[in-house]
Amino acid sequence: MVKARKIVLVRHFEGQPRTEDFRIEEEDLPPVKDGQILAEAVYFSVDPFQKSHTAMHNVGDTFYGAQVARIVESRAPGFPVGRHVVAYWGWRDRTVADVGSGRPEPPLYVSPPRLVPHLGDLPLSLSLGVLGMPGNSAYFPLLDICKPKPGEVVAVTGAAGAVGSVVGQIARIKGCTVIGFAGSDAKVKWLKEDLGFHHAFNYKKTDVSTALKQAAPDGVDLYFDNVGGDISTAVMSNMRYRGRIVVIGAISQYNDLEQQKLVNLPFTFLAQQLRLEGCAVARYHDRWEEGISQLTKWVREGKIKYRETVTKGFENTPRAFIGMLRGENFGKAVVKL
Repeated sequence: MVKARKIVLVRHFEGQPRTEDFRIEEEDLPPVKDGQILAEAVYFSVDPFQKSHTAMHNVGDTFYGAQVARIVESRAPGFPVGRHVVAYWGWRDRTVADVGSGRPEPPLYVSPPRLVPHLGDLPLSLSLGVLGMPGNSAYFPLLDICKPKPGEVVAVTGAAGAVGSVVGQIARIKGCTVIGFAGSDAKVKWLKEDLGFHHAFNYKKTDVSTALKQAAPDGVDLYFDNVGGDISTAVMSNMRYRGRIVVIGAISQYNDLEQQKLVNLPFTFLAQQLRLEGCAVARYHDRWEEGISQLTKWVREGKIKYRETVTKGFENTPRAFIGMLRGENFGKAVVKL
C-alpha cells in the first residue's frame, strides 16, 4: 500500500494565515485503476489566490493548490511513466488521480492535469510560474483584454510578483512605457535594472499619485491590477481618457477580516470613459498552450526574464505560503520537495 503525506487545514484563517492553521497527515492510497496515474510531487506552488479560496475548504481538507509531479505508475493513455504533469491536487506528495478528462473540475480547478512540455534546459519549476498559470494570467488578460498599443503607458501593481513581473515585460515587448509598483527598494531595483521597467516605485515610501504624475504626466492608458485597495484607487484616478483596467487579484485585501469594498470612483469612470474588467485565467482553458508556447519562446530569446523564490521541504510549505502573502518573494514562490 502506497502512503501519501498531505497538508490539511486545521481551522479557517482569522486574518493572516499562521503555521498552526495547518497539519501534516498521512493516508493510504488506492491501487491505480484504468484511466488513472500515480504521481509524486516535485514542486508545490504557493499563490495569492489560494487565500481567497479558503472559504471553500472544510476543516480537514487537503489545502488546495498546484503542483508539478512525476508520473511513477500509469494506466492512462497519453500519460507515460517518467513524464511530469501540472495538476491542482493540493499540498500532497503522492496522488492517485483520473487524468485526461479535458475539462477543469469545478469550482476551483484552473485546468485539468496537463503534461509539462519538454523544457530542455529550463527549470521544471517554471511550469508553475512564467510557463504556467501565472504566465498565462499575465499573457491573456494583458493582450486579450487591455490590447496594448506601442507608445501607451502601462501601470502594474504587484509588479515584482509572479504575474506582475511578466506583465511588465510583455508590455515592454509591445512597445509600451511600463510603470511598476512593488513593496521594497530591492524589488524596485530588480524591476528597473533586470526586467527593463521604465519606472518603478516602492509604494510603501512613495505616494502613488505623485509617482504617476512624475512618470506619466498625461496619465495611464492601461492598468493591470493585482492588488486592489488604496493603490488601485490612486492608479484609477490617474487614468487617461478611455483607459482600460483589468483586475486579476486583490492581494492587499486577502488578509482583511472585513469584506472588500468597491472602489467609489463613479465620476472618474464616467468622465474618462474607463473600461474595467475582471479576469480569471480559467476562461482561457481552450487557448492554454497558445500562451505557454509564446511565453517559452520569449524566455528562450531572453525577452522575458524570471526569478524564483524556492523554499525547500514539504513541511515548510505553509511557511512559504505565509511569506508569499507578506510579499517576501521575488517573482514566483515555489516549494521544492
